[in-house]
Amino acid sequence: MVKRLLRLMTELSSHRWISRIMGAFSHSRISRLLIPAFIRTYHIPASQAEKDPSEYATLNEFFSRRLKPGMRTITEETDAVASPVDAMITAMGDISSGTILNVKGQDYKLEELLNHSPHQELYKKGFFFVLYLSPTDYHRIHSPVTGKMAESDYIRGRCYPVNEFGMRHMKGVLCRNERLITYIAHRAGEIAVVKVGAMNVSSIRYSDESKRAWEIGEDLAYFEFGSTVVLLAENGIFIPRPGLEPGMKVKMGEMLGFLRPSG
Repeated sequence: MVKRLLRLMTELSSHRWISRIMGAFSHSRISRLLIPAFIRTYHIPASQAEKDPSEYATLNEFFSRRLKPGMRTITEETDAVASPVDAMITAMGDISSGTILNVKGQDYKLEELLNHSPHQELYKKGFFFVLYLSPTDYHRIHSPVTGKMAESDYIRGRCYPVNEFGMRHMKGVLCRNERLITYIAHRAGEIAVVKVGAMNVSSIRYSDESKRAWEIGEDLAYFEFGSTVVLLAENGIFIPRPGLEPGMKVKMGEMLGFLRPSG
């Protein structure tokens, strides 16, 4: 009964008009008064932020903060894939005939996750990571490889939570929420960075709308409160780093594995 009630409340709170209200507040000047409480509640290492907390004009500006130079180390290994975010690995593994298996007990079809894009054919036997960002984490997204944009795709969607409850009890959250997908062409093949919005604000933006190429670790996009990144590697080109497993925390720039040309 309690689970049904929570699910109903989540369904009702996932509508975009609620997100707009929350978004308007988080962008308002008065919201900056909540920054100290936000830091205390989520144990955020504010000393790593680019600016002092008092210098941020709104709660959203603090949430999508940049870090001071040198706060993250970007892997220098040749053809490495770096974690695009600070996150927990929710799930990882081989993609089985176009299906991402057993993400918190649910399977996801690539055709639904990628909104029936022709790019799905490149990933049907590829590799995936599901990377969850908690409120504590740094919420900017960086390029996992050096490459050029092959395509960008924005999908309007709902705003379901991507926390433990949402992922286990709400059907197909990763395929139903707002998504901004960046397909990046690397010399070994293609990588897809699927940025999934979350409950309340659910807004994902490119750091620089005009950019069409990135170096590994370069600022790519950011969440305005949220969420999860699904990282996909093309069929047959990715070798994961030994020892990685679901439940582990990774930092932006940390090596996840290597790319090699298929065949």
